[in-house]
Amino acid sequence: MSWPLQQLLHRNHRLRHVLRAAPVMAMLIAAQALAPAQALTQEKVRPQVFTCEPEWAALVLELMPQAQVFWATTALQDPHHIEARPALIAQMRKADLVVCTGAGIEEGWLPALQQRAANPRVQDGALGMFYAAQTVTLIDPRAATLNPFAGDIHPGGNPHLHADPQRLATVARALVQRLQQLWPAQAPELAQRHADFDRRWASRMASWRDRARPLQGQTVAAQHSTFAYWWRWLGMQQTMDLEPKPGLPPTPSHLQSLLQGWKLQPPVAVVVAAHQDPRAGRWLVDHAQPRRPLVVLPATVVEPSRPHALEHWFDEMIDALLKAASASPTSPAPPAKG
Repeated sequence: MSWPLQQLLHRNHRLRHVLRAAPVMAMLIAAQALAPAQALTQEKVRPQVFTCEPEWAALVLELMPQAQVFWATTALQDPHHIEARPALIAQMRKADLVVCTGAGIEEGWLPALQQRAANPRVQDGALGMFYAAQTVTLIDPRAATLNPFAGDIHPGGNPHLHADPQRLATVARALVQRLQQLWPAQAPELAQRHADFDRRWASRMASWRDRARPLQGQTVAAQHSTFAYWWRWLGMQQTMDLEPKPGLPPTPSHLQSLLQGWKLQPPVAVVVAAHQDPRAGRWLVDHAQPRRPLVVLPATVVEPSRPHALEHWFDEMIDALLKAASASPTSPAPPAKG
C-alpha cells in the first residue's frame, strides 16, 4: 500500500473501516443476488423416477406426486419385448430411482439400459434399483430350460403380479420404505400418503370383491398368462390359452384344437390384452359354439398420471367382465380334480 494512502487511512478512520469491510460487503451483495436463483433451483429439483411399466409409475405418483416420473412402456406394448432406445437411456441416466417388475420380464432390454446409461445409482444391488417381484411371492414357477422353442419361461414365477390387488398393496408397502430411504427428509409425508393409499385401497378391494361375486367360479379363455393373478383373485379359472406355448403366437391348429374343449365347458368370454393381436381371439369367438364375447382389456393402466389410475384400471376390468358375463349364459362349473 502506498504512503499517501496510509496517511489517508490514519487520518480518516471511517474510510479505513469501509475499505476493510468492502470484501465482506461484496460477498454479501453477491450472496443476496444469488439467493433467489439458488432457491428457484432447489424448488425445481424433483426426484427423478424411471419406471419400466405404467403400473409402477401410477403407484409412485400415488406415494410421491411431486416426483418427475417416466414410464418406459405403455398399455399398448408388450413389456417382454422393448428396444433399448436412446431416449430410454437418457431417462435412466438421470434417474434417482428405477422401479421395475423383475422376475425376468424386462431381461431382454433392462440390462442394456443399465449398462449404457452407466448410472451407478440404479444398478442392480443399489438403493435406487427396486424390483417389485422381490417383495412378493410369485405364482406358477417353471423349470428353466435352454430350449428356444419353449416360449417365455420365467423360472421365478409369473411376473404379471400387478394384476393382483393384494400383492400390489404389498409392493406399495415395500416401495414407500425405499422412497423414505432415498429421501429421508420426506419420510413423514411419504408415510402419511401411504397410510391414506392403504386405507383407500383396502376399501376398494372389499368393493371389488363384492361387485365381482357373479364372476366367481366362471371360466375364461385368454391369450398368455397376463391376467393369471387377476383370475385367481377374482375366483375365476383360465381353462384355455390361445397360445400354444407361453409367448408364442396362436396357430390355426392350436385354435382349432380349442373348439372341442369349448363345447364341453364354454368360457364366459375370450380375453386378450390391448397390446396383443386380437385376430386369434376374434377367430375363436366366430367359430366356437356357443358364442361368447371377445373382451379386450388393457394389461396395465392406460394413463399413469391420471389420479387414482390403478383404481380406475381395476374398475374398468370388472365392468368389462361383468358385461361379458351378463351377455353369456352361466357356464358350468369346472369338473372336480382327483
